[in-house]
Amino acid sequence: MTTAAPPFQRFLLEHRDAVLRLLVGMVGPADAEDCFQESFLKALRGWPPADLDGRLDSWMLTIAHRTALGHLRRRGVTDIALDDAGELDAHAEPDEVGAGLLGLWAKTPAGLWAAVGGLPVRQRTAVVLRTVLDQSHAQVAALLECNEAAARRSYADGLAALRARIADGTLEVTR
Repeated sequence: MTTAAPPFQRFLLEHRDAVLRLLVGMVGPADAEDCFQESFLKALRGWPPADLDGRLDSWMLTIAHRTALGHLRRRGVTDIALDDAGELDAHAEPDEVGAGLLGLWAKTPAGLWAAVGGLPVRQRTAVVLRTVLDQSHAQVAALLECNEAAARRSYADGLAALRARIADGTLEVTR
């Protein structure tokens, strides 16, 4: 007889990939695991959330986003190193979260993650949420605590900055 996982454990298993992807995009692979653990500890302290209308994913991503922002503020960091995922898989089993991220790195042209890491935090967050997590502009706006037009602008500005680096040759996207 198999017993069902406790509700918070199921929640963690369902949302861990998206949270880790967001955190890697915001703070880099070196600090993502620490922020990941801190985010889920905060979520556990607030479990079960009230009045979310079933939007647990948005609630968790908001917690992770705020944790990452706090981490960046404490460290005084604006640019992050996103070009090496080596530290991410040090403790992950192949079937765990790290494997998906390593696959993402393998499919991404060299240097692109480093360029994303150099974007301002708001643009970086919008680009990661839209391209990696496939969040809508409305979801990005909710997470960034701004209106949808500002979220679209942050995303567009981030993409424009990346395109400009490709056009001027400072970012090479060959594999």
